[in-house]
Amino acid sequence: MERRELFGSLASFTKEKKQEEFIRPPYYSDLSLFHNECNKCDGVCATACEEDIIFIASDKTPYILFLKNGCTYCDKCAEACDFGVLTLEAKNRISATVTINKTKCLSWDHTMCFSCKDPCLDNAIDFKAMFMPTINDKCTACGFCISRCPTDAIEIKVLS
Repeated sequence: MERRELFGSLASFTKEKKQEEFIRPPYYSDLSLFHNECNKCDGVCATACEEDIIFIASDKTPYILFLKNGCTYCDKCAEACDFGVLTLEAKNRISATVTINKTKCLSWDHTMCFSCKDPCLDNAIDFKAMFMPTINDKCTACGFCISRCPTDAIEIKVLS
């Protein structure tokens, strides 16, 4: 194997790994359907999303980015899917965990900040006194808190 081939294979491995780390819309039961069926579609789930959080990857599969908003679980993406990838019957929570990075969080640094708590519709963020926020088990990984944090302290990780 030549150097060019080695680095090329390493680059493709990294690209594939990142695609598997995408946060998917919460209406699927079989992850393989994204790769088998979404290539037949023009991304209508992204168009149907009222919050504009669904994007289409280069392999034509949908993924979620919480750049400005979060998921309201409104069902629009599932209703728009004609290929059975996203269905109302498979409605579930977003398959990810949300955590607060204590080293980045203003409240954990004793600065009063409720930027994450205010947009949380599920009361999933608890504060010890007026500081030290933590995510509780009510979290649906909707993502509304993520874009509101001024220090990017809220992190989301895809569940394996």
